[in-house]
Amino acid sequence: MKYLIVGLGNIGDEYANTRHNIGFVVADAFALDRKVEFKSGRYASVARTSLKGRNFIVIKPTTYMNLSGKAVRYWMTKEDILPENILVIVDDLALPLGSLRLRKKGTDGGHNGLISINEEIGTTGFARLRIGIGDDFAKGRQVDYVLSRWTKEEETVLLPKITMAVDIIKNFALVGIDRTMNLFNS
Repeated sequence: MKYLIVGLGNIGDEYANTRHNIGFVVADAFALDRKVEFKSGRYASVARTSLKGRNFIVIKPTTYMNLSGKAVRYWMTKEDILPENILVIVDDLALPLGSLRLRKKGTDGGHNGLISINEEIGTTGFARLRIGIGDDFAKGRQVDYVLSRWTKEEETVLLPKITMAVDIIKNFALVGIDRTMNLFNS
């Protein structure tokens, strides 16, 4: 069984450790946990690992957030992975800081990365792990907020949640989406 794990974010030092890049942070944490490194690939940085007979292709798109679907479609097709074996990790303004919400499928919620993926692969039938980044910004300052770096206090809240997100990725492949949602969504 093959699984495509997609951490959404933007490439470049100016975006490193920003709220919008939480998908990259989780993908990096999963690779570190599995002791694998990312290598440059077509449309994405790619890491490969396996666990109990499950093969993981982990990507961090290099297409920037608004074109993430291009990378997902390429790797999905190249590796012959069904939409139900895709897990996208994404930031979510509508969730409180550090909240984790795993869904089997769903809407894009206005998130440009998810909009791009939906359009490119032609379905919303893939799992997504939404990570709450909060909404502590003044009216009209949303872009500045999502592209700003975490405060020390926020990092303290997020660190255990990143570890939990790594466990969610493993469980997604090992026990399936339904059991994983029952275990982690609360």
